[in-house]
Amino acid sequence: MTGATDPWTAAMRAGDYAAAWRLCDAVLAQRRRERIDCGRWPRHLQFLWDGTPPDGRRVLVHCYHGLGDTLQFVRFLPALRARAARVTLWVQPALLELLRGCEGVDRLAALHDRAPDLERDLDVESMELAHVLRVGPQDLPGPVPYLHVPGAGRRPAGDPALRVGLAWRAGDWNPARSLPVAALAGLATVPGVRWHSVQYGDAAPRFARDLACRNLVAQARCLQTLDLVISVDTMTAHLSGALGLPVWTLLPHAADWRWGERRDDSPWYPTMRLFRQPRAGAGDAALERVGDALGALAVATERRGRGGEFTIGDARRS
Repeated sequence: MTGATDPWTAAMRAGDYAAAWRLCDAVLAQRRRERIDCGRWPRHLQFLWDGTPPDGRRVLVHCYHGLGDTLQFVRFLPALRARAARVTLWVQPALLELLRGCEGVDRLAALHDRAPDLERDLDVESMELAHVLRVGPQDLPGPVPYLHVPGAGRRPAGDPALRVGLAWRAGDWNPARSLPVAALAGLATVPGVRWHSVQYGDAAPRFARDLACRNLVAQARCLQTLDLVISVDTMTAHLSGALGLPVWTLLPHAADWRWGERRDDSPWYPTMRLFRQPRAGAGDAALERVGDALGALAVATERRGRGGEFTIGDARRS
């Protein structure tokens, strides 16, 4: 289900997951009655779960949405595996290396455009897992971090500056989530910050060092060398949150359902802080708040350089 004003979206934004699952149950029953076949629909619109419980079954989890969606919902795989006989994750090739060894997965397989040639008793799309498992707000966030990379990156010793990564462009399907790189120029004036670009595919702004990597394991290691990641609503924000890193997420005024409403934290990621546009197109106002918070955080980092300690709490309180 999608949409800015439909009852499911309203329930999820309000944190009333039980109401959302009741709505999903009604839709699922309608699909059964009408024998709706979505196999020819675009994959991101397809529903796969037929309502059958996963208990004792071989479950194939399809990842038909974006990379960030997959990273957000793989947190539910251990709970699924506790009930299923076997779990296979049919995942985007870009995520294979990053998710190798992911808890709750018996087999990883590379997603392709053809029908899956994998043994299973039950098909589920990754974003259906919360419904399958009847997740409630009390079930979030679970253990965080829930992604771990070999050879984890480390912050360089002896650097007194606040090391901050920037990602400003989301997918082209929703331009409202992106910011023009020129809008970030004001952040460069915040003292005590050393800037790094983690925006793959775009040239880094003149004030930032380019740390963007195509390989997501390498990108995860780079993110771990930073004190803070500032990202629009895109895969980088989810990757940072899943790794348990401090991340500030810049949201458009009409933010996606997963970020709730009128809150500056996220039940999905305890190390995340949300900066919302106060009205449509008011990215400058949100960035001004980010600049003020960064100034306070840079002071905390300088204090660390004098023998204090920088913590995730610093990033959340500033």
